[in-house]
Amino acid sequence: MSLSPAKNSRVPHIVIVGGGIAGLAAAYRLEELSREREQPLRFTLLEAGDRFGGVIATEQRDDFLLELGPDSFISEKPWALALCRRLGLEPELLGTNDTRRATFVVHQGKLEPLPQGFMLLAPTQFGPLLRSRIFSWPGKLRMALDLVLPRAREQSDESLGSFVRRRLGREALERIAQPLIGGIYTADPDQLSLAATMPRFLHMERDYRSVIYALWRASRRNPQTTRGASGARWSLFVTLQTGMQRLVSALTERLSLGTLRQRCPATSVRYQPAGPDETRWTIGCANGSSLHADGLVLATPAFAAAQLVRGLDGALSQHLASIPYSSTATVNMAYRRDQIPHPLNGFGFVAPRVERRSILAGTFSSIKYAGRAPSGYALLRAFVGGALQAELSERDDAEIRALVRTELRQLLGIEAEPLLTRIARYPQSMPQYRVGHLQLVDKIEKRVAGHPGLALAGNAYRGVGLADCVRSGEAAAEAMFDECVAKPL
Repeated sequence: MSLSPAKNSRVPHIVIVGGGIAGLAAAYRLEELSREREQPLRFTLLEAGDRFGGVIATEQRDDFLLELGPDSFISEKPWALALCRRLGLEPELLGTNDTRRATFVVHQGKLEPLPQGFMLLAPTQFGPLLRSRIFSWPGKLRMALDLVLPRAREQSDESLGSFVRRRLGREALERIAQPLIGGIYTADPDQLSLAATMPRFLHMERDYRSVIYALWRASRRNPQTTRGASGARWSLFVTLQTGMQRLVSALTERLSLGTLRQRCPATSVRYQPAGPDETRWTIGCANGSSLHADGLVLATPAFAAAQLVRGLDGALSQHLASIPYSSTATVNMAYRRDQIPHPLNGFGFVAPRVERRSILAGTFSSIKYAGRAPSGYALLRAFVGGALQAELSERDDAEIRALVRTELRQLLGIEAEPLLTRIARYPQSMPQYRVGHLQLVDKIEKRVAGHPGLALAGNAYRGVGLADCVRSGEAAAEAMFDECVAKPL
């Protein structure tokens, strides 16, 4: 198959700003569409930093495999799994060690197992809930009231904190929902939009009135859901045998129709109506050069996109700039297994804010996935910062290391010095989906629709996970292909 342009025809050019997973997914989807439909195009991918992948980063140190950013993706959201299959990576996929699937919750300074059948916000089984030491008896009875409470009057949005308090009570929020949801969004549940983050619980109340009853029905239809798996083939969380960086390298290796530029920040974008043989976008770069393009995908954080479009559309810029972000740090620490008194009989733990800990959560990385530590050793990972503890992620490395060591000593009994420590910081990396977020995104998308050949992608809009970022990048690519390549220029 030849993708050579006809004589005297101009090949459409699309510029993608941002080399994280959303930008890479957009570039690869453009490549796929060009080949599938036999329509030539070229693209340029601009990355401000010195590496591609954004928050995805894997390091190999002393036979330990360290994930500095996300260590996996969710298989029940199909887009990342489908991308891996198209890249030929399926033989390299790795599920969790399901013989040790437990999650622990810090309670009064100790790790207590999350009751079996607890689904983020609510229980589906009352036996494990009644036996759990995490909740008081009044707290357990308050959760059970969800079965008889009436529906709320319909409203456009509600905070997750308000919803959980209203349906299940204060303890359910403070002891389970806040740390579990905080581990996903690093957010304050009293500002987090329920409709933007956990819409299925909103629908459960509307359809069944009781959240517990709705979850119980779902678990009866599909018992895998309460056991933490999404299907027979893959566990809920999936990674790659050599780390998530493998996805980034597979994408960059297969991008043959375009140019990838590192250390090339975009500084401005300008639009002008295009004639038959003219491009319509001009992208200025920090090195003084400029690019001309038929289509433009901004796969950057919202605040960076806001700066770029400020001269193009003031209202769009303001909307984008109004999406707040939180900062986090990850801390990998390695030990000999005999230096850790705790049995490590689970994937890790979460720390409720009411426990006043200095970390959000901890992962037993070498238990969760095979191949993360050599035999006789263990690799642990802690998370620091987030919206509720923003100041902690800004401390220097020595302070963060000391904080994490103190927490691991108190919670896991580890007195020994770690064999290695690796701290990675991600400032302003996690968008905060506050109440009204979906309405804000609607406004953003309406403004974008008024600019031909412009698309946004990334975790700021309709999902923060890796799979969501893949979906947004691919959707942006498909929109640009349809508008700038499939249609006559």
